[in-house]
Amino acid sequence: MYSIAGVSIRVPPQAVEGLAVLTTLRLFQYAIFRTRAIAPIAKAESGAIRTSPTTFIGKAVTPIHGLAFFVPSVTYVLCVTGNLFTQPAWMQRMSLPNDYFQDETKVVLRIAACALSFVLLGFVGRAFTHLGNQWHTIGRREKPRVVQTGPYAVVRHPLYTNVLIQQAVFAVVFWSYAPLVGLGIIAGAFAVKIPIEASEALIMEDAAVAAEYRAYMQRVPARVIPFLW
Repeated sequence: MYSIAGVSIRVPPQAVEGLAVLTTLRLFQYAIFRTRAIAPIAKAESGAIRTSPTTFIGKAVTPIHGLAFFVPSVTYVLCVTGNLFTQPAWMQRMSLPNDYFQDETKVVLRIAACALSFVLLGFVGRAFTHLGNQWHTIGRREKPRVVQTGPYAVVRHPLYTNVLIQQAVFAVVFWSYAPLVGLGIIAGAFAVKIPIEASEALIMEDAAVAAEYRAYMQRVPARVIPFLW
């Protein structure tokens, strides 16, 4: 029996794990839906990706941060669902510290993290809307355009911002260190990927957008996190 906001309610552990699973599945569903919807539009309106990285690192960096994001989440969903919405013993050994929080506080934090995940979907939706036909994993389309509106007026890579925040939030949703390991890998991959996107003939060597993108970089210096990165 937990007292939340002055109201005594019973929240079974399986209910919290179930909410975490449903939240994660909704995020996956939304990401897949938006990507599948925007990819053909981007190709039809802005052409195919005509220039891609040629180095091994340039080709590998996107799969690396993709796996670092999805593996902890997919593992959690499959293992917790398969164990009747209870974290297996091996997974509990990677739990965040329980000594500093009462069970009621931990439940509230995990539910709040699930709610925050849905709030972040709105941020992702805005970023996708403004990115529009310029969406791509890494490369340059035949008809490039510098997107400078919406979230792109604050940071140059808002979708990366969301990935980092969501991965940190997943640590609370799952109450596990595993997403934090993924967070470190993702941040490292972004640190490598962002300069590649701005070089290797991907942006700065394209005469059609190089000058505009250079001015955009000066106007919006933050790549991912304002005032920090």
